[in-house]
Parts: sequence; C-alpha cells; structure tokens
Amino acid sequence: MSGMTLEGLSKQLRKIDFCMLCTNGGSGTITARPMSNNGDVEYNGDSWFFSYEDTRKVAEISRDAGVTLTFTAPPSLLGKPGIFIAIRGEAHLVREKSEFEDHWVSGLDRWFPDGTDTVGLVLIKVSAESIEYWDGEENGRVSLTALDPVAESSVE
Repeated sequence: MSGMTLEGLSKQLRKIDFCMLCTNGGSGTITARPMSNNGDVEYNGDSWFFSYEDTRKVAEISRDAGVTLTFTAPPSLLGKPGIFIAIRGEAHLVREKSEFEDHWVSGLDRWFPDGTDTVGLVLIKVSAESIEYWDGEENGRVSLTALDPVAESSVE
C-alpha cells in the first residue's frame, strides 16, 4: 500500500478545525491547549494560528520553538476509521500585519474583536519537520526537508 503524500495530508488537515498545540512548559513538562487552524494549512506543511502576545504558549515558544500539533478526525459515516495526525515542527512568531491579513478569516472575530487591529495580536506559524499519521488501515511518516518531502509508510 502506498503512503500518503504531503498533499494528501494537507487535504485531511483542512477538514479538521481544532488541534492540540503542545509546547515545552519547562522543567520537563509538556503543555497542551486546543487551537483552531481555520482550515489554513498549506501544501508545504505550514499551519497558522492566531493568539494574544501575552499568553503562556507564546512565552514557551519564545523559549523553545519545538512544538507538536495533534489532530484527530472522527470515523466516517461509512465506517472507515478516522485519522490521527501528529506534526512535529518549529513555531515562529509573526507580528507583521500584512501576514495577519493573509491568514484572517471572519470567524476569528469571536476571539479577536478588533480583527487584525487587535492590540497584542500575534500569528503562530508552525513549520512541519515530520508528520506521522494513522488511519486504521495504514500508518506512515512524511519527513520534510528544505528541498523535498520524502514519504515512508507501513501497514501494521
């Protein structure tokens, strides 16, 4: 069975709104919290999240940019198991308003009432380094390098 490609995983990720963003909380602890990607997942492995600057997650990313994102999709109505996706990557804090506008969707007004003019707004860009997935029929890993994604998969 052939492994899933980065493009195939990106399509799956766009269907899953919420994930858990896991950061290094310090002293050997991992901190996790739900985040919405608003379907903003690019084929190159980047995920985008809005936050307020003065949060613990932003402080943790400032100290250690290594993060993990975990996504879960429920089983389909036809009985096919859901998919589990774990992304290990590096987080970057983006503060340019032009980037805010590129990634803004209207549903974000719920959390950020002044839109891209919200004081203290920051954009978290997570660039995937590796993606692992399990869908009940196959599992695999997509490793990303600066030049080219390489897929490995296996059926267990």
